[in-house]
Amino acid sequence: QVQLVESGGGLVQAGGSLRLSCAASGSISSFNAMGWYRQAGKQREFVASITRSGSTNYLNSVKGRFTISRDNAKNTVYLQMNSLKPEDTAVYYCRTLDIRIYWGQGTQVTVSS
Repeated sequence: QVQLVESGGGLVQAGGSLRLSCAASGSISSFNAMGWYRQAGKQREFVASITRSGSTNYLNSVKGRFTISRDNAKNTVYLQMNSLKPEDTAVYYCRTLDIRIYWGQGTQVTVSS
């Protein structure tokens, strides 16, 4: 069992930045990839992912504004969010992208206009 704990959410004005962190209780290198998702309504949507080798993938609407990264030594995945927009408001979740699926508890991001 691996626990994922997100942090770094908060309230920010449009155009501002936040950095989310996802700390894992075990080795993130053991998973094929790690990802960030968000949920503003009923649907939870994919935001970004990073593979074990460092390849990244992004939701089209966040490309150029968000950057996912990982620190294997700290077993932590990050999501740097710049130029935030009100439509980025959501609860952001970290998860493993692997046959073993684990989710964090989420962190609220609120962007005011």
